[in-house]
Amino acid sequence: MRNLLISIATLAALVGCVTINVYFPEAAAQKAADQFIGNVLEGSGAGKPATGSDTKPASPPAKQPSASLLDLVIPAAHAAETPDIRVSTPETEAIRARMTARFGGQLKALFASGAVGFTSDGLVAVRDASALPLDQRAQANNLLRDENNDRDALYRAVAVANGHPEWEPQIRKTFAQGWVQRAPSGWYYQDASGAWKRK
Repeated sequence: MRNLLISIATLAALVGCVTINVYFPEAAAQKAADQFIGNVLEGSGAGKPATGSDTKPASPPAKQPSASLLDLVIPAAHAAETPDIRVSTPETEAIRARMTARFGGQLKALFASGAVGFTSDGLVAVRDASALPLDQRAQANNLLRDENNDRDALYRAVAVANGHPEWEPQIRKTFAQGWVQRAPSGWYYQDASGAWKRK
């Protein structure tokens, strides 16, 4: 009986000392961002489906470790080993539909002309106002405002949907990189220093 009490006390001490680190699952976020961005660009006709050189072969599923007593006591410790990022919610699907419509409409032409580009913080901005006819500048600014409002809402919604509002800056950075990677050749983007470059 004494050994049983010692074992229970030891287990209780171990459980009390366990710290579960919640880290940002970068690889899962990149995969989720790539899928969302691909849906927007391909759905609008602004992008093309990924080719063989752009796609990575699927890796075999990782071998799952066997359950331990600690996993039974703290199941969240095991769940943190295989993170996933949730991007599909009613809010994000509505945002995706609006973004797809904008890209399928005027936004694609603005990118193709070089008038606008992707910023380093995951938004879009006027790069060369002289590429826009004077009578279309106000309309373009309204379009970019709507697009950026949706982008801000998207990054916030993804972070909140995953239970980590504090991840919003990392989500934004991941999406910013994804927009540039999936953009067609000839479109402009800002590098980390803010300089405009052409893809």
